[in-house]
Amino acid sequence: MHFFNQQPSLATLKLKSGQSFTGVSFGANVSTTGEAVFTTSLVGYPESMTDPSYTGQILVFTQPLIGNYGVPGSEKDKFGLYKYFESDKIQVSGIIVNDYASQYSHWTAVESLGNWCKRHNVPAITGVDTRAVVQILREQGSTLAQLNVHDSPKNNKPFMWDPNAENLVAAVSTPTPLHYNPEGDIKIAVVDCGVKQNILRCLTKRGASVTVLPYDYDFNRDQELYDGLFISNGPGNPVTCGTTVVKHLREAINTFGKPIFGICMGNLLLGMAAGMEVYKLPFGNRGHNQPALHVQTGQCSITSQNHGYALNDKVMPPGWNKLFINANDGSNEGICHESLPIFSVQFHPEAKGGPQDTEYLFEEFIQLVRAEKLKRMTEDDIVLA
Repeated sequence: MHFFNQQPSLATLKLKSGQSFTGVSFGANVSTTGEAVFTTSLVGYPESMTDPSYTGQILVFTQPLIGNYGVPGSEKDKFGLYKYFESDKIQVSGIIVNDYASQYSHWTAVESLGNWCKRHNVPAITGVDTRAVVQILREQGSTLAQLNVHDSPKNNKPFMWDPNAENLVAAVSTPTPLHYNPEGDIKIAVVDCGVKQNILRCLTKRGASVTVLPYDYDFNRDQELYDGLFISNGPGNPVTCGTTVVKHLREAINTFGKPIFGICMGNLLLGMAAGMEVYKLPFGNRGHNQPALHVQTGQCSITSQNHGYALNDKVMPPGWNKLFINANDGSNEGICHESLPIFSVQFHPEAKGGPQDTEYLFEEFIQLVRAEKLKRMTEDDIVLA
């Protein structure tokens, strides 16, 4: 580990359950607290670290070598969306790696992972036996943790801050409406619970005009402005979002009459609006290799996932069916309405990073929105005639 020009600072990951792991700091000289979770993804650390769904979490990478292709720049595409990041900043509270690669090589890279973490004031530790950490988290479940850089200023957060006790969605949602691809032929309202950039790209590149709304915005009062509704991913416990967003979704289910699609947190919130309950998974599903089984067709897809909560689907509400289930642990991976154009999935069909096996769901949603819009226009023409 020869990437330091000066004496390196030691750093320690301390789990609430008592175990401690000491390594070397290569990020910001700060200490933090959060929920320790792990991801099995082999690539895509810039995307994972900027994913708002990771807000409040200390992320442990099972892939041993991290940082070998550096960090790309902040270029944006023709829609004004970040090409290589899922938000405008690092969202994780800190990262734990086994072997940090200070020397990087990639055509998009502009800086090292360590320098990026320092600029965003995010601590990072290398030299930790991440296999041992992950084994603990798998056996006892995700746990609260401290990441202490030994010579850093005192951390002002509580000794063991629990991010799941707070409304993290409110912290990452846009405060005001945002617009992308205004010339699109269909209008999609996105309920922003922490939406990833590539979700917006998957909508806009298929010709949709997208309006991103604050998570607690009452979109029902503007129903006539939109052809479809999308509920995004987001961090933390869905219960802490409050009753407002669930109330709005429950009203939309009954009155919107147009296609609705949800992803990750969107699946949880839509399920709650339908009358389902949520529960915390022991250690969550995070990585790029989670198998999701389509209940109706039996087709199994490898999916990208990042969630710590799931819907209890043992008893489905009247009018609702399971859409996908996890082939590993049997947890819910999606629901759909029996007669209305409403469905949602727990995994991430937009990937970034991860497999793109299920990106077709965006195509199905967009086609459904266009078909329903054409149907309404035809009915209006008949009435006028």
